[in-house]
Amino acid sequence: MKQVLRSTKQAILLVTVAAVAVLWTTGCQSTQGTKGCTAVQNEAFYQDGVFQADAAKDAYFAMMARFNYPIPAVLKTDEFWVCDFLQGQNAQLGMGGIFWINEEGEYGKSGCQQYDGEFKGQKFGYLGHEIYCLPMQALPEHRHVGGESGFGPKMEAWHVRYGEVYFFSELVTPGGKEILISELPEDERPWGYGEPWFKCKYVVKLGPGEIYKQDNAESWHFLRAAKSGAILSEYATFHNQVEFSKPGMSFACTGSE
Repeated sequence: MKQVLRSTKQAILLVTVAAVAVLWTTGCQSTQGTKGCTAVQNEAFYQDGVFQADAAKDAYFAMMARFNYPIPAVLKTDEFWVCDFLQGQNAQLGMGGIFWINEEGEYGKSGCQQYDGEFKGQKFGYLGHEIYCLPMQALPEHRHVGGESGFGPKMEAWHVRYGEVYFFSELVTPGGKEILISELPEDERPWGYGEPWFKCKYVVKLGPGEIYKQDNAESWHFLRAAKSGAILSEYATFHNQVEFSKPGMSFACTGSE
């Protein structure tokens, strides 16, 4: 009986993965192209209401291959994570990612503990993070606040590696290239726009090699891939104290225990 159940589950997974592969390649012009790829349908990521992490990862791997993005061995481990934030809408709202490093420490106590300068005893922290987004997939609107751990609000910047990205923000620094979200065509406006909890007002679209920085501490922000999907590198201070604007949202997956 256990063998039958195991075989059935494997068959379901194979069908789901195959569906993701077919849906992903629909409309793609070539493995080198950055335009013309259709977003994966949401049902490909769920089985009986439970988020299928393996199916999501396979969709990201297909995107990486299309971009000719090098896939290191660590991405085949649990260090590579995926999440739909308990919304059950992974095709529209979700992400894949890996923290290359998220380091915190105290000057004078890290390394060989020989530092005796003026900053001895003070905390430091830094982050290196890769973000993977499928076509038109968005991260949730969120912000980083200072906390009891001794770190101030996280400050961060994103380096677009592949694809194009819409960056959304509550505030903008004078002289920026952002426009109002309301100026976007309706079919390009983000998931959640117009809801009472939605905070962001501005948007800018950037391409490979361009960098966007979040320099307004504790302000709401998020990002969304364009129609080609996107891969970004994030550079930041220590990652801590995340708050989501939408009630009930959490860094967890639908159906997880």
